[in-house]
This record gives sequence, C-alpha cells and structure tokens, in this order.
Amino acid sequence: MATIMTDDSTVPVHIGIIMDGNGRWAQKRNLPRTAGHKEGLETAKRIISCAVEAGVKYVTLYTFSTENWKRTEEEVGFLMGLITRHLRAEYKFYKEHGIRIRHIGDTSRLPAAVQKEMVDAEGETADFNKMTVVLAINYGGRDELIRAMKKLASKIAVEDIREQDISTAFDVPELPDADIIIRTGGEKRLSNFLLWHSTYSELFFSDTLWPDFSNEEFLSILSDFNNRDRRFGAVKR
Repeated sequence: MATIMTDDSTVPVHIGIIMDGNGRWAQKRNLPRTAGHKEGLETAKRIISCAVEAGVKYVTLYTFSTENWKRTEEEVGFLMGLITRHLRAEYKFYKEHGIRIRHIGDTSRLPAAVQKEMVDAEGETADFNKMTVVLAINYGGRDELIRAMKKLASKIAVEDIREQDISTAFDVPELPDADIIIRTGGEKRLSNFLLWHSTYSELFFSDTLWPDFSNEEFLSILSDFNNRDRRFGAVKR
C-alpha cells in the first residue's frame, strides 16, 4: 500500500477531483449508466474518508457541471434525484468524520428539492471542522467568474478591482487554491473546473474509471505530491 508523509507541511490543504468514468464503468458491465453513478457515490465516500485520515482540509468534488445538462433527461433526472436523496441521508457519515458540506455553482437552475437539501445539509454540518467537502453542482469555472464579476460590478469601480476582491465574490470565498487536481477516467483536461483556484495546482490524470479508483492510488498521488518541486513562478536557488 502507498504511504504518505505525516508532516503537516507535506499534506495538501485542498484537493479538487473530477470524478470521470462512471458511465463507462457501467457500460463495460452491461449496466445502465445510472449504476455507475451509484457506485461512484460509494467511491466518493471512501476517498473522502481516506482524505480525512490523511489530514486534507478541503476536497472539492465535480458533481455536476454547467455542461452536464446536455446529457439525456433520464440521466440528469437520476443525478438530481441521487443528490437529493443522499445529501442529508449521509448526515451520520458527515458527523462521524467531522465533515462540513458547502456548495459552489449556480443554484438558480437546480430543482427546488436539490436547493433545499443543499441548504439543510450546509446548516446541519456548519459546526463540523475536520474537513470541508465542497460539492460543485451546476458548476463551471467560467460561470463562477462571471457571477463574481456581476457581484462586484455594483460595489467596486472597475479600475479598483483587485485579486482579493474577486476571491471574496466567489461562492465559497474562503476556499483556498487547490494544491492538487485529480481527474480519473483517462481524459487529460480540466473541463471548466476550478479555473481560478487551479492556477498553480499539481495535476494528476488517472486512467482508472472513478468507481474503481482506489485508496492506494489516491495515497500514491499524495506521496507523489510530496516530491513535486512547487516554485509558484519563482526560480529555484
């Protein structure tokens, strides 16, 4: 099994995960794509548990993008139902691991039931402080930037806008930059995920389909992260 260093300085604070491959996982087994999403939910819980144990403070899960509305009505409906059914149903899991739930994305297009469950889940977990799990639902990096600009437009003159002003206008203003972005499923692109927060992220692309993504592979990525030379634009001396 892969291991990671235990020194706090080597543990990433924020990991973003593009959970790709649920549909293909199901199709390989002659199952409906919805079966892959169910299995993907169990993988997400397992990886979050592993991240909590490793000392990671924030995990952002790309749950449903602004582009995912292009999928079939059946699949979109199933995903929305899955979110609605499981958000608060997992309260015991959140409490056991000290997980606070937050949301990024445009809520205006989400079904009322999803909006309500999100508000309730955030409220019920507000005092948990071991890890924050951020669910990116109806989320797109460009959309988040546009909405942030609109918020600032009525408050600050264009010439006075600073980087920190933009950050404070995001859906979760305190969300730190992502140290790591992981994408499973074999694709090697960010697909409009955390565009602002990924400026200096270390990128890890896995061929593993998300339902098969193991704790061992996750810990191997964290171990690899410890060996990356992160200069943030500076020259190594």
